[in-house]
Amino acid sequence: MQVLIVGAGDIGLELAKRLSQEKHDITMIEHDPHKMRRAREQLDALVIEGHGASYNALKKANVHGADVVAAMTNNDETNILACQLAKKAGVPSTLGRVRNPEYTMPDFFLSPQELGVDVMIHPEKETANAVVRLIRRSSATDLIEFEDGRIQLLGIRLEEDSSLLDIPLSELGKKSGDPPLRIVAIIRKQSTIIPKGHDALEPGDQIFVICDPDYVNDFITLTGKKDTRIDDIMILGGGLIGQFIAASLGSEMKVKIIESNAEKSEEIAEVLPHTLIIHGDGTDYDLLAAEGIVDMDAFIAVTGDDETNIIATLLVRHMKIPRTVALVNKVVYLPITTTIGMDAVVSKQLLTVNAVQRHIRQHQVAAVVSLPGIDAHCNEYIAKGGSKITKKKLRDINFPQDAIVGAILHDEHIVIPKGDDQVAPGDKVVVFSLPHALDSVEKLFK
Repeated sequence: MQVLIVGAGDIGLELAKRLSQEKHDITMIEHDPHKMRRAREQLDALVIEGHGASYNALKKANVHGADVVAAMTNNDETNILACQLAKKAGVPSTLGRVRNPEYTMPDFFLSPQELGVDVMIHPEKETANAVVRLIRRSSATDLIEFEDGRIQLLGIRLEEDSSLLDIPLSELGKKSGDPPLRIVAIIRKQSTIIPKGHDALEPGDQIFVICDPDYVNDFITLTGKKDTRIDDIMILGGGLIGQFIAASLGSEMKVKIIESNAEKSEEIAEVLPHTLIIHGDGTDYDLLAAEGIVDMDAFIAVTGDDETNIIATLLVRHMKIPRTVALVNKVVYLPITTTIGMDAVVSKQLLTVNAVQRHIRQHQVAAVVSLPGIDAHCNEYIAKGGSKITKKKLRDINFPQDAIVGAILHDEHIVIPKGDDQVAPGDKVVVFSLPHALDSVEKLFK
């Protein structure tokens, strides 16, 4: 597929890397010399110098031959105009990143189609929604929902007193009464393991489980953890992400926002009249103590600076705050967040890339998920008639070594599969796999 990406910033660059791994032909447009040079050094892609809202630049990038245009710059109007020009040039599918909430409101004066954008992606809103899910499920390090919540992918870190340790997984299932869940990945010392029956869990492991939502609470109890009741939240960073989180949780919890910019603090106070806005430095211990950090149930760091978010989160973790969530966008930082003792982490870049990948691959894949710091993919495939995955029972299929079927949605019912189960045409199948196994998995579903 020919994909034209407008903007080689952090999101555009990460998107290009992911799509290149999937063998798409990538062309990029970027006007900033530094970003352009970085993209050329890191990508096997054609990088054109120019402005995304310039038709001449789009022509030079062969917009007339593109199947998809993804406009991912930091400027809403540039993204929208690039999509409009692409539509006029006959591009079948356009995606635009927007930050202004007004553009995505249902009653906005112009529809996305009139703007020329088939899919509007709001990274800040996607990120805020991910944080809200983690606050409501406070024992999880990660929480991804498929099929409107009917299937859940849950990440949990195991402590030394967990009853799940040191027992082969094949025996653990029998001991627990074969519950409706499957452990699909183990993160151990920065390595990702797709588990087999002989593997056993160890203290400090971060496990990923695909689970029937009705069993989630029982499973959390089984791990030795429990969801903490959260009534009081402190948010570091009053940008769009922090505002969206406060607006979502403000009616059910007490929320404070710490913002370092005085002018922005006043603006936020007008937008969120029921939220306490504090002007100050969120890494200042004395300020945190004065504002009652020790009485908080949760601390969320979502400033635009990764280092500030990491330092502030580690500081409050030292104060034994029950729940912390940090925004970390630099991909190179993600693998070490667990090692240095961080609780839950979200990445705006990965959430945005997931949303774009879902759209590009929607004809074969119902959902695409990459998790922060995890060297694996969780995809939801749609089984087609005649595909290899539908011809035999799972135990008789030559399934890739580093991949595992986590759940099957058959006739709207969830099946946690065993070897005797067989996938039927039209079923939706959630598969967790390491990157090198992805091609082999996809061949089974073609």
